[in-house]
Amino acid sequence: MGATRSVKLPPTPNGEQRTTEMTNLEWALQFVKLKIQEMIFNGRKTDRCGVILFGSEETNNIIHEKNGGYQHVSEYIPIAHPNSTTLAKLDALQPSENSGDPIDALIVGIETQDIYLNKKRTWTRKIVIVTDGQSPMEIEDWEATVKKMNSVAISLTVIGVDFDDDEFPFHEEDKSTIKVENEAFYHKLTSALDDGLVGTCVFALQEITRPDMKQTKSALMGTVLRLGDVDVRPEEAVEILVKASKCTALARPKSWKKFGRREKTEEQMQVDEEEEMTVFAQLKMRSEYYIDRSTQDGEEQDKMDTGSDDEEDKDKNLEKVEKEQLIRGFKYGSTYAPCPDGQFRRLNTRKGIDICGFFHAKNFRRELAMGEVQYIWADPGAPQQQVALSSIVQAMYEKGVLAIARWVSKDGMDPKMGVLEAHVDPKIDFLLWVQMPFADDVRKYTFASLENLVSKNGESITRHPYLPTEDQLEAMGKFIDSMDIMDSGEKDDEGCPVPWYDTQQSYNPAIHRTKQALFHSAVVNDITSNPLPPPHPELLKYVNPPQWALKASKDAIAECKAVFKVKEVPKKATKVRKDGHVRAMDEDDDMLLLDKKPVASRKGKEPAASQVPVSSKLARPAKKSAASDSETEEESDQEPLLLNKRPFNALPTPERSMSPDVDPGRAPGRIIGSTYPLRDFKTNLAQGDVVTKAVEDMGVIIKEVVLRPFASRRHKEMIECMIAMRDTSLKEDEIDAWNAFLKDLKESCLKEAGNSEFWQEVQKLGRNLSLISEPEAKKLGGHSEFSESASEAVS
Repeated sequence: MGATRSVKLPPTPNGEQRTTEMTNLEWALQFVKLKIQEMIFNGRKTDRCGVILFGSEETNNIIHEKNGGYQHVSEYIPIAHPNSTTLAKLDALQPSENSGDPIDALIVGIETQDIYLNKKRTWTRKIVIVTDGQSPMEIEDWEATVKKMNSVAISLTVIGVDFDDDEFPFHEEDKSTIKVENEAFYHKLTSALDDGLVGTCVFALQEITRPDMKQTKSALMGTVLRLGDVDVRPEEAVEILVKASKCTALARPKSWKKFGRREKTEEQMQVDEEEEMTVFAQLKMRSEYYIDRSTQDGEEQDKMDTGSDDEEDKDKNLEKVEKEQLIRGFKYGSTYAPCPDGQFRRLNTRKGIDICGFFHAKNFRRELAMGEVQYIWADPGAPQQQVALSSIVQAMYEKGVLAIARWVSKDGMDPKMGVLEAHVDPKIDFLLWVQMPFADDVRKYTFASLENLVSKNGESITRHPYLPTEDQLEAMGKFIDSMDIMDSGEKDDEGCPVPWYDTQQSYNPAIHRTKQALFHSAVVNDITSNPLPPPHPELLKYVNPPQWALKASKDAIAECKAVFKVKEVPKKATKVRKDGHVRAMDEDDDMLLLDKKPVASRKGKEPAASQVPVSSKLARPAKKSAASDSETEEESDQEPLLLNKRPFNALPTPERSMSPDVDPGRAPGRIIGSTYPLRDFKTNLAQGDVVTKAVEDMGVIIKEVVLRPFASRRHKEMIECMIAMRDTSLKEDEIDAWNAFLKDLKESCLKEAGNSEFWQEVQKLGRNLSLISEPEAKKLGGHSEFSESASEAVS
């Protein structure tokens, strides 16, 4: 293994090809270290390994200690959980001039493994031989070795340096006779085993960097599934003991950690004079909070125009604030709510999954599903609970409905709302749960129509640069059709083409490329001379579109450019906006605390009016020094910290978001929306000529809102709308419309699924919201079919 070889490296940024020289041992050890790193990376308790050397100068193995023989075979690393020390020992290996028998090493490995796993009969056993095939072997009793390996279910993989591989393909020229015979024997040995494989090292190094999906078994967590109110009506409620486990789990790239040289004391330096060892320690983040005193109200700012003086003045005016002087603040809308205790009072919740209602699966909006998916199983040890859950699952499956469920993981924890979906398999019935957002977390935006343009005069515009022509629509249609990749993949067993993109083979480049970089940096000794190799082809499989798709859409792209008159727009230099307004940061901002933008002012002038007194500011963190500059660990206080000197009303109010308007809830063909009905009603009346339509739509909206769930919080608003509607109907001769609306509203509210509470509030107002009688209508020149007594009786 001491022979040197030329290994191809990734090209330089200039495209120059380069190679490096290394021994066969260094090259093959990369595979060994990558396999061991995979065990360290996964962190499974059952991943344990040991290393046995053959051809070593010393002899150290359990068979030699008992019976002698088995020379130059050494147990270099005992079987244990691998760690960084395991990799360090592998790095210390050097080629040897001694010859060792790999079959002896295989027998020692079998015996060592059998002793270690004497009480672990169910564990999976694997042995990997890494060799160049140049060592002489005694193969007299190899059949007995095969019999022993098959009896204890040991899998054997032989990784050969420059072994021939027809599938890769690779064939070595001018191969020695002993290597040819040994390679043939390895194929004979593995074919006789129940689980054996021979491969070439170059292919093994490529395959070990192949992206793979980590599959883990999720632990079953006990909880309770409830249907109905078990406290108020226990006879109509059901409680089922269930188990929850993860169906999918979010995978993230491994975080990077920063390390720095640890400074030694004088005593340590005296002790380490002979052994110069550099000790590294992980760096941790440290935050310091400062208040800028230079912008207090009434204070003159005497700043020079030179940048150096400005920086010096700025540093002088910064006052350090201890974290104990701050209180945590939570962003709520466009303001901050202080929370001295660190968190708000928790709800008095009870552990379990409560089904709140059912709805048809076709009405489920797929974009509302968020987060990880959970399995909901019946308790494996309770047959009665399994039958109960199965009945619910079967009913939901047959009816084609989903269930809205409220999940509380522990008593007193915050609840989560989600949706339950029934799954019926031949062997088991279960539910899938996925979290959904609360109503306050969903924001609806409305945007101008892309198809219908209306001028200021209310006329419809048919020709406009924003409206596509027939030629443009046709060109875009051809372009879309040319990019169809549904039937452009490889053919299946029946000869039918399959889609080019397969989600099962699409990997996250951030996760797997980070993992590859992490492994490579730990395997090689010098990252400069042996840089990171390119990503595995499977990782880049879907990064770039297929060439045939680009070729097929070339003509369509050219036609689109010509029809749409596409031209390159030069970039405009962004102007820095001088804005002294204090605003709340978004969630994705880098800084933890709210910082005020300084306002430039000239000498002798007062600060701008938008500046905030120092006591009402938020403390901001100072720049961290190099010794504490770490991006690996974040403090637990993710919320802004407010300076605890004045009441909350002295805090700055961040500016309002410039996002589009909230959805007015206006259905097609309506001029009144459910979000701000009274405002829409008054706006339309001011325009004129839409009184009848406005009254009609207002009646529809009032009825719609009143009959919705949780309508009680809008009762007062709807009564104001009714008062405005009645007043307008009386003055604008829409009396019949009001009377018809009121009778219909009364019937709807008094039904079983109506809103009798709202109608009682209407009755309390008496004649102010009753039917319009003939005497009332006659005063304003109108007509009503109801008398005064009839109007009072109906209301």
